[in-house]
Amino acid sequence: MITKNTLSAVIPRRVCLLFVLCLTFYSFSFAQQSGSSAKGPDFSILSDSATLTKGDYLIRLQTVFEAVNKVPVIVGSFKKLVPIAAHLKQDESALALLKSRLTSEDRMLNLQNLQMDQTLLEELQKNNRDCLADLDAYEKQLWELKTEILNLRKDTVLIKIFRQPAIRAMFIEQLTELRKKRILTDSLLKSATLSINNLQARTSSNLINIKELMYLTDNQLDAVSIKAFGKERRYLWESSNGKGRSGVGFRKFIDSEQEMSGYYFVYTRSSRVLLVLICVTFFFWVFFNFKSIIKRDRMETLHDLSLLSPQPYLITFIMLLTLAPIFDLRAPALYIESVQILLAILLTMFFRKKLPAKVFFYWCVFVVFLVAPVFLRVLGMSPKYQRWLLLFFSIGSAVYGLVVWKRLDEQAKKYKVILLAGFIFSALAVAAIFCNVFGRVTLTRIFYSTGVSALLNAVSLTILAKVLVEAFLLQMKSSRVRKGYPEYFDWHPVTSGLKRLTGIGVTIIWVVIFTTNLNIFNGLYESVMEVLTEKRTIGNFSFTLGGIVLFLGIIWTANFLQKYIAYFFGDTGDDTLDDNKGERSKLLVTRLILLIGGFMIAVAASGLPVDKITVILGALGVGIGLGLQNIVSNFVSGIILIFDKTIRIGDVVELSDKKGRVKEIGVRASTLLSDEGAEIIIPNGSILSNNIINWTLSNNQMRVDISLTIAKPFNSGEVVGLIRDIIAENNNVFISKEPVIMISPISNVNSRINIYFWCKDISKAELTKNMINAQIFEVFEERKIEMSFS
Repeated sequence: MITKNTLSAVIPRRVCLLFVLCLTFYSFSFAQQSGSSAKGPDFSILSDSATLTKGDYLIRLQTVFEAVNKVPVIVGSFKKLVPIAAHLKQDESALALLKSRLTSEDRMLNLQNLQMDQTLLEELQKNNRDCLADLDAYEKQLWELKTEILNLRKDTVLIKIFRQPAIRAMFIEQLTELRKKRILTDSLLKSATLSINNLQARTSSNLINIKELMYLTDNQLDAVSIKAFGKERRYLWESSNGKGRSGVGFRKFIDSEQEMSGYYFVYTRSSRVLLVLICVTFFFWVFFNFKSIIKRDRMETLHDLSLLSPQPYLITFIMLLTLAPIFDLRAPALYIESVQILLAILLTMFFRKKLPAKVFFYWCVFVVFLVAPVFLRVLGMSPKYQRWLLLFFSIGSAVYGLVVWKRLDEQAKKYKVILLAGFIFSALAVAAIFCNVFGRVTLTRIFYSTGVSALLNAVSLTILAKVLVEAFLLQMKSSRVRKGYPEYFDWHPVTSGLKRLTGIGVTIIWVVIFTTNLNIFNGLYESVMEVLTEKRTIGNFSFTLGGIVLFLGIIWTANFLQKYIAYFFGDTGDDTLDDNKGERSKLLVTRLILLIGGFMIAVAASGLPVDKITVILGALGVGIGLGLQNIVSNFVSGIILIFDKTIRIGDVVELSDKKGRVKEIGVRASTLLSDEGAEIIIPNGSILSNNIINWTLSNNQMRVDISLTIAKPFNSGEVVGLIRDIIAENNNVFISKEPVIMISPISNVNSRINIYFWCKDISKAELTKNMINAQIFEVFEERKIEMSFS
């Protein structure tokens, strides 16, 4: 057994033995290196310094030069430093202005400006975070470069070059050049590091300030909702102590609002460009449709368009200003008020020649109620006088709403959105009166501005909805005029569907703007989104209501598009059945693609689990095999008919005892239009499972036969010549195919004449036959030839 004493004795002996072995091995290695030139390759493993050549030193120096040369390249790639510094300077100015506005004790709370401040702070936070991410990336590159240079300083070969004079003398030229580059490199690294660190500190400081201001903004928004219901000023009947606040001043107010609005439009990335693009597209769409109709001198076809004109400048600007609030829900108050005033002025110009004098007068009074309070606030009038004048305008608005309601006719009351907005306008005016009297000044401003804005938006959105319907109708009529179709068609089913769609759209827009003005949109939106995004589970199937709503919405949109796409190109009814069968087939394929594509997009966008849907479809397959096989068969048959082109829209077909022209090929069934005007609906499966006679598969020609009996005696050559002349004179006869006339005796006194000829258009075959029958009868009667039709 090894004791403590024996262990202490053993360890030194083992250490000494190991040391002796190492010395022996080192001596042997040195001997091998000394005779390496004569005996063969170098077997040294403990040191390679004795074998280094000039090339090895140059390779290490080349590595140093490469690392040093990277510095100006990498530092020069930091191109965002100057823009970041400029952005930070602008951000600091904006934050200083925001801080002064939010902390000012003399400033009255303005809901729209607070919402704008919130949006601006969110954009500033995003911009500063992006700047900080770029700066961190630059700092990481610098750190990697510095690490590489520090590692080179630890290289033993490079240390030998710099410390041994003999070796240093060999590379004096390279070392001199390296010394010059080192000075530049150190300067660049220090300046870049200092600049990045400085910008990082400023960015971090901005982010801290933004957090504080966002907290302050949220508190003030809550104060608008809470304190607005409390007493902010004296009751209106209480006397003033003479210490009321003075007005802001026109120039000071305008400068402050302009500066803040400027920052907002610089920082916010809203869809204003998209709005302008939409309006420009609308303008040229309407303009070129009018141009095509004017070019063909068919303006009489547009007598039912009351809002659009060949130069739609005014209506385009109205559209731009109407949609502007929805693209900037939290814009500055000055911007929103300017948009409303411009919109009211343009609508006044638009209504001047379109409304009766009485209604136009009512509108002008409303414009006064809209514009006057804005000018009072902009002019910097003291809050005391603003309050009294706002009370006057609130009373006038309430009385105005009641008077207009009683005097408007039933025709004007059919616009439900305007009617609802009128009630809200009057109700909010009454609420503003009570709030003003009892010292709730902030609530008074919110109620009054929301009321006039609601009515203005209701009127402008109603106009916009009617304009969009008329623009679609204009597209349909211009397409028909360009294709030479009859100008009249039944457009009421189309416009009724479009009115429902535009009505839903403008109602949603109006509700969004209205709730935003009342500062309840965010709360409602979050509540609705919470319900829609909450994950629900039925068994192993997980879903959200939002996914289902999105799925159904996309399916409905796809169905709406496939239903009305033909109307967009002027294809509306039976007058186009004889022309452009290929184009109608393409439209049919487009409709099918819209349906299938809409379903696939709906599944992908809704987030519904595809594997679970597959399981459900597999389970439905059993039901399909049992009870829905006919529906699936008709669906598949419809797809085959669309792509196989056995029959096309406009073809004249016979199916069993049914004959007619193909009016529509649907996914489930097809429709034939009989000569009597009946619409025959036939399942697609029945069409493919029965024999089909298609009279117009390759052309529209049809052979017509006429049989008549003629009394003997007669000159057969003369009779045949007369019949040929009559047939040749008819414009609907296909003269390239020679008519066939056969005479056969049936008795001693009579003979039968069978006439066969080809019609160009099958739709006129019966008319052509009757015309030729009448002409033959007239000619034979003149020649005293007795005849009768079989």
